[in-house]
Amino acid sequence: MKLYFSVVRRWWTVSLALLLLAVICWILGGTEIPVPAFLGGMVSTRVQYFTPLIVIGTVLYCLERRLDAPERTAVVRVDRWDLVAITAAVTVSHLLGFILGMDIPRNLMLLIAVALVVRRVSNEAAAGGICLLLLLISASLGRAFHPSGKPAAEWWALTLYPSGSMPAWIAALVLFGLGLLASSRHRTTARS
Repeated sequence: MKLYFSVVRRWWTVSLALLLLAVICWILGGTEIPVPAFLGGMVSTRVQYFTPLIVIGTVLYCLERRLDAPERTAVVRVDRWDLVAITAAVTVSHLLGFILGMDIPRNLMLLIAVALVVRRVSNEAAAGGICLLLLLISASLGRAFHPSGKPAAEWWALTLYPSGSMPAWIAALVLFGLGLLASSRHRTTARS
C-alpha cells in the first residue's frame, strides 16, 4: 500500500506543495497584487491569499491519479487513506499557520471542502477552477466597510475574515467535515 501511495497517488507531492506555500508566504506573502473587480476597477490582495491554491491543485492531482481496477478489488479501502492524507495535509498547514498566519490554514480547509464537493459532482479540473473563482469573487465583491470606515468582509466572504474570527473557523471546520464526507461517499459509490 505504501508503494501505491508513493508511486500511483504521489501523496509526497503535497508535502512539497506545503513547503512551496511556506516559502512563497515567507518571501512574498505581504506583497499586494492587483485583482480585477467584477464591478469595474481593481482591488489589491496579498499574494498569500492565493497560496492555498498550490496545495489544492496538488491534492486534486493526487486524487485524480488512480488505477480503477486495483482500487475496486483492493482489500484496503484507498478512499479512507486518501481522507487521512488530506487531513494530514490540513494538519501540517495548521502547524505552518503558527508561523505564516492562521488565515492560510482556515482558507485551505475551506477551499479543500469546496474542491471535494465540486469533485464529487464534476471533476478535478472544475474543482480547482471553482476554488480560484471563489477566491476572486471574495476578493472583488466580498469587501465591505463598517459605518466607522474600517474595512470588513461580507458575511459570505469567509476567506476575507480575520484569522481570529470564530464564526469563520467554525464554518470552515463544518464545511471541511462535509467535504470529507462527500469525498468518501464519492469513492463508496464508485466502488459499487
